[in-house]
Amino acid sequence: MPRLPPLPRAMLRSGSRATLHLLLVASLALTVWTGAEIARDPLVRPFAERGAAEIIAATDRMLAAEATPQVIAARLTSLLAEDPRNWLAIEAVEGVAAERGIALPPALLAQRAAAWDADSGFWANAGDCATCIWDAATCNLQLALMCQAPVALTPLGDIAGISRAGVASITGGEVDEIDLALSVVGLSATALVIATGGSSAVVKVGAGLGKLARRMGLLSPALTRVITTQLRAGVDLAALPAVRSADDLAAVVRVDALAPLGALATDLGRLRDATGTTEALHLLRYVDDGAEARRLANAAEALGPRVVGRIEVLGKSRFLRATLRWSDALWQMFAGLAGLLGAAVGVLGGAAQSLGLRLLRRLAG
Repeated sequence: MPRLPPLPRAMLRSGSRATLHLLLVASLALTVWTGAEIARDPLVRPFAERGAAEIIAATDRMLAAEATPQVIAARLTSLLAEDPRNWLAIEAVEGVAAERGIALPPALLAQRAAAWDADSGFWANAGDCATCIWDAATCNLQLALMCQAPVALTPLGDIAGISRAGVASITGGEVDEIDLALSVVGLSATALVIATGGSSAVVKVGAGLGKLARRMGLLSPALTRVITTQLRAGVDLAALPAVRSADDLAAVVRVDALAPLGALATDLGRLRDATGTTEALHLLRYVDDGAEARRLANAAEALGPRVVGRIEVLGKSRFLRATLRWSDALWQMFAGLAGLLGAAVGVLGGAAQSLGLRLLRRLAG
């Protein structure tokens, strides 16, 4: 059988250039399309939330690298120097030291013992403890910890909170918009569950936790602003004075606009269920918006009460980074960029080679 003649070199070069140009165009299209999707659709983000096992593994790696004896000792020294001292945070960091097998310096242990003796004297705190147990509004987190006060999420009167806001609005008094917003969420839990998913019981727990934190002065300024903004978007404030029941409330609430506040309450409820009331109240200081509440709740469901020690040692920014990974969309964009770069290098290399050969021919001629 006769052999087919080899393809001319010119045809091979032409085919290679066409393939490189096609790869260049395809890679450019993939990169532009993925970037546009990330920019256009809020659900397509460059980062995705990690699952429970991934969060545990990521924080384990961070602790192995960063929870050194020096870091642990420095963090405990800083916490012991605070006034008032946060014994929940102190004990959580000590728990990380125990988990990592880190022995604390004797001088630090002596400082810790002296601080505990100074803070836990019964006669010095007896009156404050009684007041704290009786009225959460007079109780900060440190006092609750020292007194071992039963800080509980009890029904805080959602209709009463809405009625107080209505009376204040009519009489020209100051409306506590945070209490009002969380009262509205608690009373609208069933409708908000339909809009956001989850459980009405968890929504109510989260709203109650927020109201308790408000009374104890534990909400961050940023989260306070977020709740206020969402209240104004989702509730007809002028119509509130007429509200006397959940049925009345339905007429003045825009459920879709209030859905982000319902989602926030859901995540606060998840946080409390995963850690306990006192731990959740402590962790609220690290929550500035709904996204952070969701990521912290995810971490709490993965780690349980250990979340407190890990965020205290790693810091908020590093800890929350452990709850995220690069999304498939970002990897897709990177693949497009790599293909684009490779194709561009190939096209430019081929063009430079052709130009060089032409120049050599001219010089040879």
